[in-house]
Amino acid sequence: QVQLVESGGGLVQAGGSLKLSCAASGSIFSINTMGWYRQAPGKERELVAAIRSGGSTYYADSVKGRFTISRDNAKNTLYLQMNSLKPEDTAMYYCAARFSKTGEYDYWGQGTQVTVSS
Repeated sequence: QVQLVESGGGLVQAGGSLKLSCAASGSIFSINTMGWYRQAPGKERELVAAIRSGGSTYYADSVKGRFTISRDNAKNTLYLQMNSLKPEDTAMYYCAARFSKTGEYDYWGQGTQVTVSS
């Protein structure tokens, strides 16, 4: 079992920055990939960014060059640095983890709300 707890969301003006954190606990040594998803009202959940244990990363086209995903294995924490935020980035952001390199995510956090005002 893995427990994930997000923090760092909030209200920010367009062009501003936020840094999300996801603290992991439990069987963390078995985790291969961690990711950040988001879901806006009325929209499907989308993968924003992901990082594997080897360090390779993935970014959705909509956030490339603005968001940076990282993980601190010593602190068992995943981060998402979000810069140049846009109103369309407004969503609930979820942290997720899986034991495999590909496929469905096995564990999810409760989410943290990000609201970007214009």
